[in-house]
Amino acid sequence: MGRSRDIHEAGEAKRGHPIFAALYDPMAASAERRWMGERRRRLLAGARGAVLEIGGGTGANLAYYRDVDRVTVAEPDSFMRKRLVQKLAEVSVPVEVSDAGAEALPFPDGTFDTLVSTLVLCTVPDQGSALEEVRRVMRPGGRLLFIEHVGAAGSAARWQDRLEPLWRRLLGGCHPNRDTVAAIEEVGFEIEAFESFYPPDPLSALMPHVQGSATVRLAA
Repeated sequence: MGRSRDIHEAGEAKRGHPIFAALYDPMAASAERRWMGERRRRLLAGARGAVLEIGGGTGANLAYYRDVDRVTVAEPDSFMRKRLVQKLAEVSVPVEVSDAGAEALPFPDGTFDTLVSTLVLCTVPDQGSALEEVRRVMRPGGRLLFIEHVGAAGSAARWQDRLEPLWRRLLGGCHPNRDTVAAIEEVGFEIEAFESFYPPDPLSALMPHVQGSATVRLAA
């Protein structure tokens, strides 16, 4: 059952989400002004060298890249990617756009110094495979920078589980109840900076977020 669900979700991602893509920027505008834009700025101040951003969406991070050599943005949803490309003229660093999904990145091992994931690991059909790929393409000493919303605890977690099927259909394949931090650690990353927070938005109890960075854990 789980495998067939992954295949179904992968098919959805390949086709894309035209309505969600069209509504994403207007829906997110208030949050970007009030809190998310500042969090993106703080997170991406830590980006260096060659950067890969997975699930770049409509390009909300592009304006915040500064002291980097180049940015590659992987976005498999053609409707999101179309809107992302329209923002490239406003970017101050070299950017390339790929249609690759996070589970199958077409880059050699050890290509990138910084990997970026913002509100993406909730949507990928196979979170473990995506994180394995992120680790594979990261250079030794590289960093994963992330902002993700994650599973809650207690009664909020039960509500997330109940709402997940509808939530996923309405919000571009998003799973609100994933233990993303544990998944990051399971593939061999070590969390080096971490913050858990609730955004100042309606239904915030159902949307705990985490922000931080991770490096590949060194073998003993």
